[in-house]
Amino acid sequence: MSTSGRKGSLFSKPGRDGRYPILSVEGLSAWYGELQALFDVSFSVNPGEVVSVIGANGAGKSTMLRAMTGLMNRGKTAHIEGRIECQGRRLDRLRTEKIVETGVTMVPEGRMLFQRMTVADNLTVGAYLPGPRAVAEETLEEIYSFFPRLAERRDQPVNQMSGGEQQMVAIGRALMSKPSVVFFDELSLGLAPIVVDDIYEKVRHINASGVTCLVIEQDMGRALAVADYVLVMLEGRIVLHGKPG
Repeated sequence: MSTSGRKGSLFSKPGRDGRYPILSVEGLSAWYGELQALFDVSFSVNPGEVVSVIGANGAGKSTMLRAMTGLMNRGKTAHIEGRIECQGRRLDRLRTEKIVETGVTMVPEGRMLFQRMTVADNLTVGAYLPGPRAVAEETLEEIYSFFPRLAERRDQPVNQMSGGEQQMVAIGRALMSKPSVVFFDELSLGLAPIVVDDIYEKVRHINASGVTCLVIEQDMGRALAVADYVLVMLEGRIVLHGKPG
């Protein structure tokens, strides 16, 4: 791995392996009021890659993800500086719903499901944009094929399901928007190791289907095993980066 550093703009030249990135972040800093949580973060993600971001709790991983999904642009105190671009579109000034329109979606930490709604209803929420909504029934059947257990329990409220099953719903909901890039935030949190194995196998299949993945994870072993490229964060900065192994 290498120490972090920038040479020129990530938006004006090919990135790693000579390819133009699908996702670029340059000079990203973030604040909660007067407290700075991110410091000049820069990196790029190539099309079709799995990039894992690892670091201890409090390293800035989730703040970075919030910044990239428009959640730091709300309110009077939290704010960001820098540039975030996906497939040629600026994301750093967009609201979350507009970011989803660019093909970016997220599986959030804690899953954030509608607990009293059924599996089917939670999944359908993910297809609220006009394009995905037009093919929602077809996509729903694809999700059920990918997660057969969800097909069996499509009419069950998610608050009656295990943590692993709820994680499947959260992943399925993200896929309902027909994304080109998916952010996964702490997939292993609170789940038994055997369940995490199955979830990460699904991430591999999602990536193999052509979806670019950014994985935020504290479990270094899981993150390294699934990644094509790894970023290590410490105290709001990327301090190491490189290919695993």
